Amino acid sequence: MAILKIARMGHPVLLERCQPVPDPGAPEIRRLVQDMFETMEDAPGAGLAAPQVHVPLRLFVFRVLPNRATGAPDDVPVGNTVLINPVVEPLGEEKHLRWEGCLSIPGLRAAVPRYRRVRYTGQDCDGRTISAEVGGFHAGVVQHENDHLDGILYPTRMTDFRLMGFNEEIARVQEAQALAEARQEAGAAEAGAAGA
Repeated sequence: MAILKIARMGHPVLLERCQPVPDPGAPEIRRLVQDMFETMEDAPGAGLAAPQVHVPLRLFVFRVLPNRATGAPDDVPVGNTVLINPVVEPLGEEKHLRWEGCLSIPGLRAAVPRYRRVRYTGQDCDGRTISAEVGGFHAGVVQHENDHLDGILYPTRMTDFRLMGFNEEIARVQEAQALAEARQEAGAAEAGAAGA
């Protein structure tokens, strides 16, 4: 196993439409998938597509860690998963903005419109079919990684570039907003108790 070099935005491999994997069980595909899991965990990331490690094939790996899952029935923690030759379809037209980053665009994060719920199908390295209907973080990471297979990076999907920034700045702003909301809620609770 090995940690693979991650292509960064600007590298032409990230703009290619990837080719289908002819044999999901081939030894070189199994090795690639294991190396991608190791690279994703080392980065650390929630997903990694083959073109991000300079291999223009239609496969990606992902996981949904407990701190990322919303706990909704369609968004629960999921261990390391591979999808080979995936098909991702929206379930409905409803979209929402979700903050996401990308290992190929280090240090930045943006609000990207994504379908709230999707259905995906694909194969694992044993040729078994994997399929699920998911929402929340799970749906977002699958859409993000699948975009890589068509040469799409998340800035292409953005509708408002004011909602993009460096991770540290966005975290600082979000912390300040959360603190202000907590203070406002505490003030409302105190006012309610005083009026009772």
